[in-house]
Order: sequence, then structure tokens, then C-alpha cells
Amino acid sequence: MSSYLLTVLTKKQEVDAIIRDTIDKVLVLRFGRASDPFCLQLDDILSKSTREVSKFASVALVDIDITFIPSTVFFFNAYHMKMDFGTADHTKWAVAFHKKQDFIDVVEAIYGGAMKGKLIVSCPLPTE
Repeated sequence: MSSYLLTVLTKKQEVDAIIRDTIDKVLVLRFGRASDPFCLQLDDILSKSTREVSKFASVALVDIDITFIPSTVFFFNAYHMKMDFGTADHTKWAVAFHKKQDFIDVVEAIYGGAMKGKLIVSCPLPTE
């Protein structure tokens, strides 16, 4: 589908390198399997949003098996950025985004918080 437009990482060393080397931008990592239908839906939204967020974010896919598919994790200057989604787990977004604008809003909130020195920000999306 449209995931061919995004960088795909398959090795731990690749993930470590991109986290370390992405400076002054939000790094968005989608963990999951390219064959999973939920990942495909998320990948479509991520690839359609890449141009709009390119000045302040980079997106990559990590093609591995994990417990919660898909899981999206955010970093800024090698720091794990957390978001309060109204759940107990602030470390990852464990669902697909419904709309392109939802993803853009989340990345903008993380970038804004990171620029203010915060490591956790509030989710800009409604709780439902």
C-alpha cells in the first residue's frame, strides 16, 4: 500500500541509530507488522501526513512482532516523548489514527511540548 513511501526498519541497530540521529524533530516510530490490517490503515495515514509534518517530524516503520499492534512511539532528540491519552499507559499510542488531521495534531502537540522542554504532553484529541 502506501507504506513504501516510508522508511522501514527491521533491526535493533537501525532503530537505535534513527533515534540517536534524529535531531530537532519529532521521530514517529510505528511498531507492528506490514501485513496487519490495522498497521496498513495507520501506515496509510502516516504516509499521507508525512509532507505536512516534514518540517518538524520524521516517520519510520519498525516491522517487528509486538504485543499491541499497531503501537506508535514518539521521540525528540533521543528522548522518549510521552502523551497523556487518558489511559494508564502514556508511553505509546496503541491504536490507529482515524484521520490524517488527528495524527498531525498529536505530532504538533508533541513537538510544541518538546520545544518547551516537556517529556509528557496532554493529548489534543477528544477522549472518545
